[in-house]
Amino acid sequence: DPAIIVLVTHGDRCLLGRQASWPEGRFSTLAGFVEPGESLEQTVVREIREEVGITVDAVRYRSSQPWPFPSALMLGFVAEADSTDIHLNDGELEDARWFTRDELKSGSIGLPFKISIARRLVDHFINGD
Repeated sequence: DPAIIVLVTHGDRCLLGRQASWPEGRFSTLAGFVEPGESLEQTVVREIREEVGITVDAVRYRSSQPWPFPSALMLGFVAEADSTDIHLNDGELEDARWFTRDELKSGSIGLPFKISIARRLVDHFINGD
């Protein structure tokens, strides 16, 4: 099952979300499954709008990773937000926030595991790639 995972940026900040079931303080990139008839880019736009109420453009593919839970192929993207107004819409996320590179480098934010595509996307952002 193909799924997208995306790091949304706006200037020098990136958007990360957290699910209630995750350890306290852990944040990650946003993700969702591709629906029949959708392109990957359409999925990125739809998922971000559904989860946080933000419109994105400049959607760019970065990399992929097989993901065994539940037998998915994660396709990693970056996208630029048209605004920073977060509206949690569909109940998937408990919280979503904008973070600067310095905040992410500080170690005070729980980030995804290093082996994950989510962490690779965040690390590219932190390093200014």
